[in-house]
Amino acid sequence: MMKQYLAIRRELPEDVLLFFRLGDFYELFFEDAKVASPILNVALTKRNGVPMCGVPHHSSQGYIAKLIKGGKRVAIAEQTTDPVPGKIVERAVSQILSAGTINDLNLLDSNRPNYLAAVFRSGKSNYSAPVA
Repeated sequence: MMKQYLAIRRELPEDVLLFFRLGDFYELFFEDAKVASPILNVALTKRNGVPMCGVPHHSSQGYIAKLIKGGKRVAIAEQTTDPVPGKIVERAVSQILSAGTINDLNLLDSNRPNYLAAVFRSGKSNYSAPVA
């Protein structure tokens, strides 16, 4: 399972925190756990010397919102196969959330504007446009 986590983590930018689904929880490990635990106000623990913290799946939206409000980006790695005894559950990143890409009304703060800009590069020309 940890090999799978590390393989997914290597594919992400360093500043993206990985929410890794393990059953009914999302777990964060290593540096992600150290960064997230004080923002989320959850205990930072260790298993086999690996720093970790986690949040229940059913309440993850509130925790994700805290991280985004804290200026973090969050990748969600979901289980893509059903658990089978003795086998590793497959996982894949289903989405990467940031203040500029969230579209879930539960994560948006109605008192704070969210801005997004788009840049398109074609040959030697650059085009940009604000998106409201």
